[in-house]
Amino acid sequence: MEYRLITRLAEQPQPAHLISWPGSPLLAEVDCPALAAMVDRAAAGDIADTQFACAPFARITLIPVAAWQDALTDTLLGHLRPLFAAPASPQVLLDCTRLENASVLAKTLRFLFNLDHQLSDLGLKSQTAPTTRVTQLTGYCQPRALAELTETFRLQHAIAHGMLAARRLADIPSEQCTPQFVVEEAQRLCASWPQLRCEVLDERAIGEQGLGLLHAVGKGASRPPRLLAIHYDGRQDGPVRSYVGKGITFDTGGLWLKEGAGMYTMKYDMCGAANVLGLMLSIARLALPVRVMGVLALAENAIGPEAMQPGSVARACNGMTVEINNTDAEGRLVLADAIAWAAKRHPQTRFIIDLATLTGAVVKALGYELSGLMTQNEALRASLTAAGIASGDEVWSLPLDKRLKKQTDSAIADLCNTPGNNAAISASAAWLLHHFCPAEIPWAHLDVSGTALWREHGRSVASGRPIPLLMQHLLDDIVQ
Repeated sequence: MEYRLITRLAEQPQPAHLISWPGSPLLAEVDCPALAAMVDRAAAGDIADTQFACAPFARITLIPVAAWQDALTDTLLGHLRPLFAAPASPQVLLDCTRLENASVLAKTLRFLFNLDHQLSDLGLKSQTAPTTRVTQLTGYCQPRALAELTETFRLQHAIAHGMLAARRLADIPSEQCTPQFVVEEAQRLCASWPQLRCEVLDERAIGEQGLGLLHAVGKGASRPPRLLAIHYDGRQDGPVRSYVGKGITFDTGGLWLKEGAGMYTMKYDMCGAANVLGLMLSIARLALPVRVMGVLALAENAIGPEAMQPGSVARACNGMTVEINNTDAEGRLVLADAIAWAAKRHPQTRFIIDLATLTGAVVKALGYELSGLMTQNEALRASLTAAGIASGDEVWSLPLDKRLKKQTDSAIADLCNTPGNNAAISASAAWLLHHFCPAEIPWAHLDVSGTALWREHGRSVASGRPIPLLMQHLLDDIVQ
């Protein structure tokens, strides 16, 4: 989707869908017979929308003022979503004169830019009705706000670029989206950016480098595991910032088999990895002067003669052993190996942040709006929390300390992968993970089980979160 900013209505594309608010200075330039009644309706707190007698526009929508300031419950997005279920025009004119809240503005722009991806784009329906697609977003603002808004549009467009790539990949059905397919798609996308290079470990290299946990999860599938590292060199020296993503391309639960309803959306168990790929693409698009590594731990958790068994013990690449007492707690296993590998790959790492659709328990705790944050590094906790508020992609901290030790005790190995008492599931997973990052490297875990998907009308699709959070955090970290 292309975008531009204007300061005079005479520059607006025609016929556009105008989205504004009652009392906007822009409306003084609009000659629409129904406008006065629409202003009164929107001023009274209701959305006012028409596609009739609104020339030179294809559609006019006036949204109450309060919605443009609501950063907490996303009222503005709630009004916008149904409007774009069937767009009236390929061009949208967004009145930015009331978008003073930076978080609301960022989320609004990301929503509009993300209209570029629809499930129909996958081409899996034999027949699809032609629909209007938004191809041009124009922002209207006062001249004094032009410079600031230009930078905001540029940033959010780049973030949305990564979100779109991640969402497209995650939405692909798992019979196609295998570990090797993810590697090849990442290589194809990264080829457009000279600063990005891909390093791939196949099943043989995974064994040779001792990633026994990743091997254990993937060995039951006919489609073998992969470890993909994407390196971004925006400068030649300096610390590396590392991101690790869980990439379970489908999760049956293994021999601890999920019920059918719980398995239905498990093609999305690779959203963490997809979002790490998207993040790397956004970083490259912005040409940030940093060194970054994104690690995708890719495997299919399948059932079969070679599948890992409850009670088996596997050894990670840092030498620690884990008793696998639940084969449906596979995500923390692949993450643990990938975190340890990332720390070895770049011992001078500035920080490691992992992201994963790890536990249903975090959804029970925090719902669908907040990602769970677990870390023992207070500076990292504070900076991620602040970045979440600034970006509108928020996190909420859960405890992580030695009181969780008993949750990962094993009689036969260094650790077990799930607590026997079924308590503190999300925090216990993070407690296991922290053993695989050296103490001198700041580390944080993001459980995005609730936020990595957008749920509407009983359907789930990939959301692209927490790419906005991580981009904001990275930009904040660069200027420190």
